[in-house]
Amino acid sequence: MEHDLGVSEEEERNFTALLTEELKQMEGETVENQRRADMQLLESKKMVSQYQKEADKCTSGMGTCEEAREKAENALEAQRQVTSMWELRARHQGWKQELV
Repeated sequence: MEHDLGVSEEEERNFTALLTEELKQMEGETVENQRRADMQLLESKKMVSQYQKEADKCTSGMGTCEEAREKAENALEAQRQVTSMWELRARHQGWKQELV
């Protein structure tokens, strides 16, 4: 019986050692997976920041473009008014538009 107890204790130690090693391996894998996840998160944050900068540039550019369009529209309207005024003066002076 004493021999069986010794084998049983030895088996228990081996089993415990195997479990301990397996847990250490799992812990190492978990740490590595967490490291990768942290790296991916950091990379994602960098990409989001870059995309946000590009979006801000685009928004700013669109604002500038809209301002330029409004100025051009106002300038065109002013030019049309001046043209109408000169055409009216010319008609009063006897000018007639010839159709081509």
